[in-house]
Amino acid sequence: MKEMIVAGVMSGTSADGINVALVRMGRESGITGARSYTGGFELLGHVECAYPKRVRDAVLGAMNATCASVADLARLNFLLGELYADAVLKAERKFRVKADLVGCHGQTLYHQGERQTFLGRRVAATWQTGEAAIVAARVGAPVVSDFRPADMAAGGKGAPLVPFLDYMLFRDSRIGRVVQNIGGIANLTAIPAGAAADDVIAFDTGPGNMVIDAVTRKLFGRAFDRNGRIAAAGKVQDDVIRDVLRRAFFRKAPPKTAGREEFGREFVSQFLRMCKRHKKEDVVATATALTVKSIADAVRRFVFGKKGWAGKATFHEMVISGGGAKNSTLVGLLRNELAPLGLKLKLSDEFGLPSAAKEAVAFAFLAHETWHRRTSNVPSATGAKCAAVLGKISYP
Repeated sequence: MKEMIVAGVMSGTSADGINVALVRMGRESGITGARSYTGGFELLGHVECAYPKRVRDAVLGAMNATCASVADLARLNFLLGELYADAVLKAERKFRVKADLVGCHGQTLYHQGERQTFLGRRVAATWQTGEAAIVAARVGAPVVSDFRPADMAAGGKGAPLVPFLDYMLFRDSRIGRVVQNIGGIANLTAIPAGAAADDVIAFDTGPGNMVIDAVTRKLFGRAFDRNGRIAAAGKVQDDVIRDVLRRAFFRKAPPKTAGREEFGREFVSQFLRMCKRHKKEDVVATATALTVKSIADAVRRFVFGKKGWAGKATFHEMVISGGGAKNSTLVGLLRNELAPLGLKLKLSDEFGLPSAAKEAVAFAFLAHETWHRRTSNVPSATGAKCAAVLGKISYP
């Protein structure tokens, strides 16, 4: 099977912009059944394109909104398609390559992985916006998009999907690894040494950068806490963190997924009220520590404490990626929190995968599998009843 250059496109729940990774894919196959990865991949380059402020405001305003204009949502869908196309074309020009295929996650506006009653019927629902037909027409390559619904149709929660990449790249015959992405939401993939695909578990651990960014924006008028400098100047309020970690989400066993529905505007308002007697720096420090504590708590409860793994699965490393990997205060706190668990902290960069590019690379991998009609969800991670071919294809 010939090599392909695939552009993976990701815009996460932080809504700070668009990541594009250009990946040369060799011959490989899915992780189910007897198939295994055989070809390797090469990251040709990666670009980040920030959303214009008005676009970011519109995206954040539409997320989990109780009231929104249908016309504005339709326009936003087409506008994001244009911006995704701009980002892919920028990456192609910069690295002087032409993509054969694009995998575009889209911008999540709403994700409800659990079934709830709606108009007399229980349904789960997800919505990633950003018109793939626009991207296909402008880039001149097929586009795989809308990855999550096929997993949900198979009874899964539609997330997390990145464990496919985690298993492909980070499994090891001797070393058990916890692969932790810290984007808007934080999620982990636990891969025991010598694991088969069915041994992998993955789930969202809670807020990543989402709450940190929101309180920083509210209290300091900045988009994010660069390098964790504000948090480093504050004092963590442990009583607030203890109260938050008592919430049902953190106690619920995986599979589980989270988004702005759990940790968006309403949660941030409650969090600010809980911290109202403390200095502004303390609030950012506490939000940062909440991300760290929720990750460590999830590892203790659901990875080290997983039934059936006792004596069989030991973990030695945590590999981190995502925007949170750039926050040295967060990384330092996480390293200290993991030390008693015997986990050595590493960056995905040490494995040749820049932390900021990881999710975009994941959707390049997923698109490549879909193009070859191969399954790429991980049922043990999403809760799906069976493996599924993910996504829909738009042709130029």
